[in-house]
Amino acid sequence: MLSTTAPLQRLLVMPDDGGAAVVELIDQAREQLLLKQFKLQSEDIEQALLRARQRGVRVRVMLNPHTSGGDRWNDEAFARLQSWDIETAWTSEAFPVTHEKSMVVDGHAALIATFNFADKYFTETRDYGVVTHDPVAIEQVINGFEADWHRQFFVPRLDAGLVWSSAHSRGQMARIIDAATTTLWIQHPKFVDAVILERIIAARERGVKVRVLCGGKHGISDWDIYDTFSSLRLMERFGVKVRRQKQLKLHAKLILINGTSAMTGSMNIDRSAFDLRRELGIEVDAPAVVDRLRATFEADWQEAKKYSAPDPLDPTFHEEGELPPDPHFVHH
Repeated sequence: MLSTTAPLQRLLVMPDDGGAAVVELIDQAREQLLLKQFKLQSEDIEQALLRARQRGVRVRVMLNPHTSGGDRWNDEAFARLQSWDIETAWTSEAFPVTHEKSMVVDGHAALIATFNFADKYFTETRDYGVVTHDPVAIEQVINGFEADWHRQFFVPRLDAGLVWSSAHSRGQMARIIDAATTTLWIQHPKFVDAVILERIIAARERGVKVRVLCGGKHGISDWDIYDTFSSLRLMERFGVKVRRQKQLKLHAKLILINGTSAMTGSMNIDRSAFDLRRELGIEVDAPAVVDRLRATFEADWQEAKKYSAPDPLDPTFHEEGELPPDPHFVHH
């Protein structure tokens, strides 16, 4: 059973904690599991869901049916879960893509993650997940799940520490960046939104020390290269320190403010993530969570090298120093 003395928030870091940390959460369920995922491709996770079903837990799973490019990654998992009599549905048609990665365990814990429930993201990528025991936040994740499950409109509370798309997530991210007074550390692969770009540059202009850890070109679609490279070049021009993640693939979405609070979740810095898709993030201020986020970012920063994005209109240097292309690793 989940401990009633558990901290209000705790952090999972991938690949450090691995898929076993998610399996452990699933194995704690005794009454109900709610799972909403962009991609489910993990035998260990699927078997954990089956065990939960076999011990009498009501398991409901919503899977995104297809990517913006038309790939149907979840068909196999969908069919398998249904064959095990697990209640399974496609995510709401109200959104062209559901990119949210969340899970609620017995109404006592909610996981809000940047990682998909897929082995690649447990072993090869830098990713984060926050487990919250805050009743208000958990209730909101449940309400969002039920609304999408029943194809109903959902109006989230904006005072619950959660960041929802397509409901004011751009404004909430901007507010968080505007709160930076000393340091602003950003670990994001994609920069495709002029509002957030201007907020980051404004922070630098008011004297905030801004660090950006990006992933270079790796995983960026051809149509997002223009904005991402141009945004990185503009930030560097205004004095933002930019480095490219080394070794691990960068899939995390993290903003750290003043070393005391943070925002992480499924949404990229991307217009469609703010305006069109179902996304979910969370604000965190638990000291243990923020301390581990800071330590992980700092370790990644120290391993990374200074990065000057190439001219987006000249592909000559686009591949310089990049990880080998991976057709199954694209930032949506």
